Amino acid sequence: MMTYSQAKKFSHLYLPALFICMLSASCENSLNDIKKIQSAEADKPISRSTDVDIIYSDSAKVKAHLTAPLEIDHDDATKPYKEMSNGVKIVFYEDDLSIKGTITSQYAIEKDKENLIEFHKNVVAKNAQGETFKSDELIYDETSKKLYSNKPVQIIMTNGNIMNGTGFNSNESLYPWHIDQSTGIFHVTENQQGGVNP
Repeated sequence: MMTYSQAKKFSHLYLPALFICMLSASCENSLNDIKKIQSAEADKPISRSTDVDIIYSDSAKVKAHLTAPLEIDHDDATKPYKEMSNGVKIVFYEDDLSIKGTITSQYAIEKDKENLIEFHKNVVAKNAQGETFKSDELIYDETSKKLYSNKPVQIIMTNGNIMNGTGFNSNESLYPWHIDQSTGIFHVTENQQGGVNP
């Protein structure tokens, strides 16, 4: 059984140490909480814009027109980006303002420093020739003016023929284009001489 003097000695020796341990743990938890809050704050968007309407021009000539119901700006110091989570449409123009291509998707991200716009989810692109491109991803490089995808793509031509491939690349006008590892469904008709016409 502990005597009064032993208990007093115990309190003098161990209680300060226990207090220091508690204080240290409390400080560590507080620092962790602060880091979590800072991380959460960093992930928060800096602004939201509705009914977005952006004109892209070069040498005073309109090159593209982007519209989106909602745009969320994420002000990340290293990689800032804009998120369009409710759908987006971009129209590309020739110098005479005739339409050379369009892209729509359910979701898109514009990466400011990389000069990229990534279209995702039900991406549909059309060129002036009437061909339609479908994929779950299409990336527009604003610097090189190129469009490409590393995911499966389907191209529906004006005559109803369909081509499928594992990747795709083209320019802003979506013509000419290149498709990787292509397979297709081609409609043929018989001519009067018994041959077939594609």
